Amino acid sequence: MARASAPLPAGRTLSAPSRREEILRAAAGLFALRGFHGVSIDDIGAAVGVSGPALYRHFPSKEAILAELLVGISEVLLDEAQSRVAAGGSPADLLTALVDWQVRFALDHPALITVHERDLASLPDDDRRRVRRLQRTYVELWVDVLRGALPQGDRERTRAAAHAAIGLINSTPHSARLDRPAMAALLRDMALGALRASAGYP
Repeated sequence: MARASAPLPAGRTLSAPSRREEILRAAAGLFALRGFHGVSIDDIGAAVGVSGPALYRHFPSKEAILAELLVGISEVLLDEAQSRVAAGGSPADLLTALVDWQVRFALDHPALITVHERDLASLPDDDRRRVRRLQRTYVELWVDVLRGALPQGDRERTRAAAHAAIGLINSTPHSARLDRPAMAALLRDMALGALRASAGYP
């Protein structure tokens, strides 16, 4: 299950964010802007109105904050995707549900996508391996759904198509130039179109 302080899926918000959640949100924004190594504990503390050392009541280190962010987003992505698939539907419906979830997540959390792309290597080894395991499970869920919705040959090709579609959607930190509904529709149509094309469908 996702950690309580992990970023929440779109549409699920906290009415009164905890101090840990405030710290995570501030850190995500700062890490995305300056990079993990360009941000100090004092910078994060200042962003939430406390001294840097006060953060140690909530996290033992800056690395622990990064781990909470990156492990947390991986858990949230997988948990929600599994829930959508478990809800059932036709193969095409399940694929659309996965694409819609990834689009919602990407539009809600562009800073976390940036931090993941740039700072995953800064995680301690155990946390980095955990993120990778969660990501592999997430992608394999896409592969299973894709193979039911758009048969496209061997599993390796399907896996490559899944990675490509997720990468297209995760371009939002660089590509989001429209209002949210228009950008969501564009990403959805592009991802589904690319997946159909990868399987030889018009």
